[in-house]
Amino acid sequence: MKTKIVHVNELNNEDIYEEAAMTLRSGGLVAFPTETVYGIGAYAMDSAVVKKIYVAKGRPSDNPLIVHVGSKEDVYQYVSEVPEVAKTLMDAFWPGPLTLIFKKNGTVPEAITGGLDTVAIRVPSHPVARGIIHASGLPIAAPSANLSGKPSPTIAKHVIEDLEGRVDMIVDGGDSDIGLESTVLDVTQKIPMILRPGGITKEMLLSIIPEVVYDPHLMNAASDETPRAPGMKYRHYAPEGNLEVIRGSGAGVIEYINHAIEKANKDGLKTGVIATREDHAHYRCDIVLTIGSKDDPGEIAGNLFRLLREMDEHEVDVIFIRAFSEEAIGTATMNRLMKAAGNRYISIE
Repeated sequence: MKTKIVHVNELNNEDIYEEAAMTLRSGGLVAFPTETVYGIGAYAMDSAVVKKIYVAKGRPSDNPLIVHVGSKEDVYQYVSEVPEVAKTLMDAFWPGPLTLIFKKNGTVPEAITGGLDTVAIRVPSHPVARGIIHASGLPIAAPSANLSGKPSPTIAKHVIEDLEGRVDMIVDGGDSDIGLESTVLDVTQKIPMILRPGGITKEMLLSIIPEVVYDPHLMNAASDETPRAPGMKYRHYAPEGNLEVIRGSGAGVIEYINHAIEKANKDGLKTGVIATREDHAHYRCDIVLTIGSKDDPGEIAGNLFRLLREMDEHEVDVIFIRAFSEEAIGTATMNRLMKAAGNRYISIE
């Protein structure tokens, strides 16, 4: 398959949106930016087309997909009911990085839902995503535009590396704003349940509705249960090198990492560190990439996937990273980081 790569600019946006829409309407795959990460899109209501996504990504078929629509009014075409709490959340956070899980109706194919009786839907806010959805007039299934298991792409370069030759079209619309996938919230529960943390934090949700809980299995990537939302079951976001997450406070963490770097280097392994701006100078390693300030969790979240991929470019064997604060969007950052590390970490007192 030959992949057409186009770049959005102020002069030709509408033409690009229409070309992408035509590709989608004809059953093709289009990768495009959203405010969270880049997505690989297909017409959501055609099972044969949706299956192309699984093939292109190498994605397990029981991992459900998110349906992206143009407005909250579109939701009613695909669900059997919209709870009042969902209406409140849609008014507050759409368009934006919040995915809601509803009971589906008979129009939604099993290829989208992984065999579940629910469907995940969101309205993206990124202008390119919105332009393509509106031009196509279709609901678009759009998981992250990467090979399954690799870090999600936040820049077009990484989409091209993974998917050129696997999709019909890649739309380069610049960097994603948030850098982590959307929050997934199950509103079919008596108390809305966060199945995947993201840019809309628990605190933000609680400012609008009275109760929200986390799925108790949120961090369990090894579960044999059928995943209820994208990214719940399988290992995700993993770089090629072994990722070592170190939890702890104080200088002991840095000292531990420096000793581990020295030992790995003696064993002939190439090492790298992903560090906050405050800790950067303290590591004795040739490759130290700065993820952002410890006081800016949004900056850290936005850089995580990109830096994991940069470590692959450096062909690093072992990557060391100190765990981050789990306040606000830090919950989502640590969720992705732990999945990338296979839910393994080292605790330093």
